[in-house]
Amino acid sequence: MNRLAIRPAPEGFLSAQQIQQVRQGRRGFLAGALAAAASGKAAAAASGAVAQAGSASGDPAILTLPAHSKGLGQGAAARGYGSPSEWEKNLQRRESPGLTRVSQAGVSFCPLQSLFGIVTPSGLHFERHHQGWWDIDPRQHRLMVNGSDHGTGDTMLKKPMVFTLDDLMRLPPVSRMYFIECGANTGMEWGNVAVPTVQYTHGMLSCSEFTGVPLMTLLQMCGADLKRGKFVLAEGADGSSMTRTIPMSLIESGQVLVAYGQNGEMLRPENGYPLRLVVPGVQGVSWVKYLRRIELGDQPYATKDETLHYVDLMPDGLHRQYTSIQEVKSVITSPSGGQQLLAQGFHNITGLAWSGRGKVKKVDVSVDGGRNWQAARLDGLVLDKCLTRFHFPWNWTGQSALLMSRAVDETGHVQPSYAELRKLRGTRGIYHNNAIQTWQVQASGEVSNVQVS
Repeated sequence: MNRLAIRPAPEGFLSAQQIQQVRQGRRGFLAGALAAAASGKAAAAASGAVAQAGSASGDPAILTLPAHSKGLGQGAAARGYGSPSEWEKNLQRRESPGLTRVSQAGVSFCPLQSLFGIVTPSGLHFERHHQGWWDIDPRQHRLMVNGSDHGTGDTMLKKPMVFTLDDLMRLPPVSRMYFIECGANTGMEWGNVAVPTVQYTHGMLSCSEFTGVPLMTLLQMCGADLKRGKFVLAEGADGSSMTRTIPMSLIESGQVLVAYGQNGEMLRPENGYPLRLVVPGVQGVSWVKYLRRIELGDQPYATKDETLHYVDLMPDGLHRQYTSIQEVKSVITSPSGGQQLLAQGFHNITGLAWSGRGKVKKVDVSVDGGRNWQAARLDGLVLDKCLTRFHFPWNWTGQSALLMSRAVDETGHVQPSYAELRKLRGTRGIYHNNAIQTWQVQASGEVSNVQVS
């Protein structure tokens, strides 16, 4: 973002009192959080005045050589593993306030508002844990592949196998870019506006280059009967023993990976080190972390997190199950909630679009609440089941505006409005909210989260 033209959204401004407000009710929290976000307005104005005063006699940042221009800096490998600049240390993933009782079963949100391009740095990748994360000894970790009918004669899997990490890393690897989104992303917004910034509305979303072995390769090594075996059960090694059913139709595409690498290095412990499943286009809970077992079966397994959780509550009181595909979705990340435009004139509206059904075909942007739409520019690579960055040039005249983005994927699916989505799904849902997000830019330049029905 242009840091001279936009005051960034505040980082970590949630006080203990505001977290308590989230637990008691969303509306009170929103008012308090936005008030805290606005508290930096006077400081920003004062900073601008100082810069203007200095311009009369020349900018001292140019005329006076700083220390780093007159001395020796730190040497090579001063830090064996590189870290962000000291000036960027406030850019962090943040835990969800009041969403879960304990952090071991919690979420941390990715700071989408401050990222560029489509790749999420591994250290900012969002987290969702069901029993906390572990740093597992890779020498002791094993992946077992077995069949549900083993020992019955004509089995679905002729040769059950156990793989070490070294075994897997000796196989021919593939590296692919995919997004991962928690099924509950934007879930707090189903009924009404709930949280102030894009980090909290959409931050259970990240995108990485994953490296590993296609699961199909391992099944073939084990002699899988793909006519009888229609599903696999993936099981994790953390305390929750997360288990998810994956249909063979996804696996046969070759896209489902048993991954050990992320963004050019080994997976981070928070992201499933040393092994995780990568299931492109499907909600993140199916990307089982700390992967230890794959079982081939002939029917869905109806596990706890497929029948009680990660299901969609419909208006008639019934639940939809196995609705795992992450539908087409987009969000403007700048300008976005909590930020403030400091000057009229040109601004670059930018954001992210994605679809679990394939590539993003187009993104339209509206600055008047959806009355008129114009095509945005898709930037860089447009890949299958991957984040796509979009840009839209906007001349802000100082008037109130309602910013929205609407994505369309290659299958023809169009991102719905809240009115369209609620007509089918009601307002009591938690998962799979892909409705159009609206940011209101006030005449003061302050940006807030609103909903347009």
